[in-house]
Amino acid sequence: MAVTKKPVTRKLQAHADEVRARLAAEYPDASSALRHRNALELLVATILSAQCTDVRVNEVTKSLFRKHPSAKDYAEVPLEELEEDIRPTGFYRNKAKSIKAACRKIVERHGGDVPRTMDELTALDGVGRKTANVILGNAFGVSDGIVVDTHVRRLSQRLGLTAQDDPDKIERDLMNLIPRDGWTMIAHRLIHHGRRVCVARKPNCGDCVLSDLCPSSSV
Repeated sequence: MAVTKKPVTRKLQAHADEVRARLAAEYPDASSALRHRNALELLVATILSAQCTDVRVNEVTKSLFRKHPSAKDYAEVPLEELEEDIRPTGFYRNKAKSIKAACRKIVERHGGDVPRTMDELTALDGVGRKTANVILGNAFGVSDGIVVDTHVRRLSQRLGLTAQDDPDKIERDLMNLIPRDGWTMIAHRLIHHGRRVCVARKPNCGDCVLSDLCPSSSV
């Protein structure tokens, strides 16, 4: 996603900087909740995480990753067998098709290695921009964008960092406010804060380190 630096008011930039600093202090070691040892495992886990909790995904991938250590293994496993292995994550038929097809392309086009660019990743089945950002940032240390999941979307709106509702537009607004070297961590920290404090239905504003900055705070 090409981002043209747009003019930002000093007040908004100062607000974003303070939000970022406080979240960094609160969650210095924030990281992906999906357990993985390499890019392939993260790709598979992220596909499985759609409409499923990270806890459930981690339970399933304990045995799945041992059974299928390479992209070739996923490409060649019978579809019905893979479906059964990932059934607890829900939507297992579509997920199994995506994983097999993506891994087939990884084998055929990339020699069995998960590609390292946005365009190559999003050309894989089941991999959209959000998933590609997860893989690039966490497996390869490449800052090409910001992961916008439901937590990042909700918190960036509540905190007044964006007035947009479309994930791509939210991502552009955040990329315009956050330095590139902070793109991966701001997503992790917003997600952690969204799960622990700023929950969807009833945010715990009384225990929020951002309550005095947040235009949505009830405190």
